Amino acid sequence: MATAGTAAAGGTGGAAAVAKAIRASGVLVTLKPDEFLRILYRIENPLVVEATSKFLGSRKYRYLTSWRGLAFSCTSPRPLELGSAEVIAADRIWVP
Repeated sequence: MATAGTAAAGGTGGAAAVAKAIRASGVLVTLKPDEFLRILYRIENPLVVEATSKFLGSRKYRYLTSWRGLAFSCTSPRPLELGSAEVIAADRIWVP
């Protein structure tokens, strides 16, 4: 039978795991689409993760790339022109 102390310890462990996962993901910078493209065009061999979602008839395009140790993300109502970037299609992009 679990006591209140062990339940609290389990909850603390879960919070620590979430905090550790966020630290492991590094810094995430959310940008507007035009700023995201400005960063993307500075990268020599860009790699972009792209996901599309649809909610109540409207479609959203989410993008994620990495540059100089930072992760950059944006959401756009229209597909972005990604130039020569290598694109990985994802089912979903989750941003903490």
